[in-house]
Amino acid sequence: MLTATCETKTRSEGTHQVSCGACALHRLCLPLGIDKEDIDRLASIVSRRRPPLRRGEYLFHAGDAFRAVYVIRAGSVKMVNGSRAGDERVTGFYLPGELIGLDAIAAGNHPCAARALETTAVCEIGYAELEALARAIPGLQRQLLRLMSGEIRHERDMMVLLGGMPAGERLAALLLNLSSRFEQRGFPARELRLSMSRHDIASYLGLAVETVSRLFSRLQSEGLISVRRRQVIIDDGDALARLVAAPLSVLNENSP
Repeated sequence: MLTATCETKTRSEGTHQVSCGACALHRLCLPLGIDKEDIDRLASIVSRRRPPLRRGEYLFHAGDAFRAVYVIRAGSVKMVNGSRAGDERVTGFYLPGELIGLDAIAAGNHPCAARALETTAVCEIGYAELEALARAIPGLQRQLLRLMSGEIRHERDMMVLLGGMPAGERLAALLLNLSSRFEQRGFPARELRLSMSRHDIASYLGLAVETVSRLFSRLQSEGLISVRRRQVIIDDGDALARLVAAPLSVLNENSP
């Protein structure tokens, strides 16, 4: 299943919030590599008060002023270009523990919109406070730079993948990438419950929706995967990997 969380459910009307140090996602997030005292300082600038987003709701729109970065605490988000639903181009999928909003630093506003794929909770971190704290905590600064570098490298490799791979290999690479990221979050690597629609996948891969549907059917008929609506079981990961001639970071990078 795609959703992970660093919350403990108490009653239907609320949740018990977990601090950064106790969060199950901390090894994928900003606290990685910093000591407990500094994690507490980081936790002091993290806001968890934003209500969860419902499926289809926006965390921010393209053009919005940049004030904060966000870490997905539970659920998933797609990044999109375009101002209207019919004009959207999906540029990425983000999972729990992943940081979004860094691409807005240079221009001071968000170049893309972030839209929830399912019920999604986020941690909000004011960028001015984060920047000041990173100057005071070298470990936090290194982790922030590492996350930024990983995202740049991944986006570069995805451009190569989407521009030069046949359609079937693009889908195989996406499934392997998601499998690796699910496993890092403690989920079975072979069992993918996709929150994104076929239309989202087609937009991200630069393919027609009908092509994506045919590719899922083909991979299933060849015994590589089993598909039940949005659940995908990877039956032969080795064979799926052999289809892909992609940079290693596309398949195994922590960031989306």
